[in-house]
Amino acid sequence: MRKILVFGNSGSGKSTLAKRLCQTEALAHLDLDTLAWQATMPPQRQPIEQSQAAINHFTDSHENWVIEGCYSDLLQLLLDKATEIVFMDLPIEQCINNAKNRPWEPHKYASPADQDANLDMLIQWIRQYENRQDSFSRQAHRMLYHRFSGIKQLKDSNDSTY
Repeated sequence: MRKILVFGNSGSGKSTLAKRLCQTEALAHLDLDTLAWQATMPPQRQPIEQSQAAINHFTDSHENWVIEGCYSDLLQLLLDKATEIVFMDLPIEQCINNAKNRPWEPHKYASPADQDANLDMLIQWIRQYENRQDSFSRQAHRMLYHRFSGIKQLKDSNDSTY
């Protein structure tokens, strides 16, 4: 049984690793971006209880899975279910480079142009990782990593090994 959490800064390679694990290990995949936000402008977080219900539905529906995201508040809810975790702790500049070169994410953006229009904001967000004091911060991710007592891996580069 494999139940993997992948987390880190935006642009760190969470989705790339999660998709690779899904292909090689036949795992179900959940990107927390798909359930963490309300469809409002400006975007607002979904109440945590609603996100948790959607997460529980996913984990109850799949024996083997990988869940990825930057939401330590949501990931914390899964620590007792996970068999392993991966903290994508890449340098800020590498995350920015990855963000600039990411393929279109149709589950997040209506078009490649919409995704590109969001790039400057995303780069600013990535740059704030070290200084933020919220559930998206490096500090919150480090605490999550240290709290987990199972199999864990800290990745500081985009090498292809898992």
